[in-house]
Amino acid sequence: MKLSRFGIKFTSRSGILSLMDDLGTAMSSGQEMLMLGGGNPGHIPEVERRFRGRMLRILEHPGEFERMIGNYAPPSGDLRFKTALAGLLRREFGWDVGAANVALTNGSQSAFFMLFNLFAGELDDGGARKILLPLTPEYIGYADIGLNEEFFVSARPAIELIDDHRFKYHVDFGAIGIGSDVGAICVSRPTNPTGNVLGDGEVEKLVELARSHDLPLIVDNAYGTPFPSIIFTDVRPVWTPNVVVCMSLSKLGLPGLRTGIVIADEPVIEALSGINAILNLATGNAGPILALDLVQSGEVLGLSRTVIRPYYEAKAARALEVLDEELAGYDYRVHKPEGAIFLWLWLRGLPITSEELYQRLKRRNVLVISGHYFFPGLRDAWKHRDECIRVTYSQDSETVERGLRIIAEEVRNAYQQPALAP
Repeated sequence: MKLSRFGIKFTSRSGILSLMDDLGTAMSSGQEMLMLGGGNPGHIPEVERRFRGRMLRILEHPGEFERMIGNYAPPSGDLRFKTALAGLLRREFGWDVGAANVALTNGSQSAFFMLFNLFAGELDDGGARKILLPLTPEYIGYADIGLNEEFFVSARPAIELIDDHRFKYHVDFGAIGIGSDVGAICVSRPTNPTGNVLGDGEVEKLVELARSHDLPLIVDNAYGTPFPSIIFTDVRPVWTPNVVVCMSLSKLGLPGLRTGIVIADEPVIEALSGINAILNLATGNAGPILALDLVQSGEVLGLSRTVIRPYYEAKAARALEVLDEELAGYDYRVHKPEGAIFLWLWLRGLPITSEELYQRLKRRNVLVISGHYFFPGLRDAWKHRDECIRVTYSQDSETVERGLRIIAEEVRNAYQQPALAP
């Protein structure tokens, strides 16, 4: 089979493909796998009861279920949901947005594919533009999303050491260069994989940096406020006409319904709607309709702040306790968990690569993600990339603790016997 350049690129092995393939294989293999690699949110009983109740009301309401499964939505998504969300954002944050500033997509990955290739890639004049990631490590799903090569540019972060076993990344503004080849800036907040949350001052600087270069700033808010509020520090969300805010229903508890949300200036929304019509014809109805009453009433805010956030905050704290207990005496640091559903473990001076550690853990039926996948656009060699792994703590407590203890055992083995045959 002779493939096009597109075919070659998107069928080649990638970090996100490896992740999803491993997850799918593990789920269908019949073996007991400790799933500490993926980004699947936890099953929170109170949240699932709310959605089950909403589905029952949809089934009982004449015509509502039939509308959900039997009608196409507009290319920009369900109007009732978009109107409700815009109203919530005006009330909660004072954002000057309406339904025309909201587009829905078939999942966040679809949204970023469209946005990144809208602002970056090959130009009519033969040049090309890139997406600037001012803070790496960044989300694994960005890395292979561009239609052409050399799609990202990034710089090393500044590292703040906290206590004996914690650290935090900061944007190193002195290391960022914005030339004519940059088409947009993108950050996630909270950050997948590290749980880092950019401070208000950092975001304000990025907004101004983007504005001064007439660039959009894309903020990946999949874990942030106002929902699902998996963010353990108080920060101020930001939107202006040069900011594109991306949200999702996945971490609210609906990952299977693939609903991404984009809040942007109207020309950006119009562009996304056109691309959506070509690529997808329409967006799905199930997610927006299932979440509609929570957004209309504002109940989604309380659910996020009083149920979802405390659930993950407690799980993060317990996971840290286990790692601190199991790795006592070793040279490790964990990024300060400020949000999202992951721990980012930095094993300083690790005698093997993080990829080899991943393979050893996989053989013991524990899935994590090797850290080297999370540095798209970083051109220079940096040993730090091969000393980190991402671990999710969103699964049930028994699974997480068993997995963490096996991880710690393999880490200890690597330091003690680095030449151990794989």
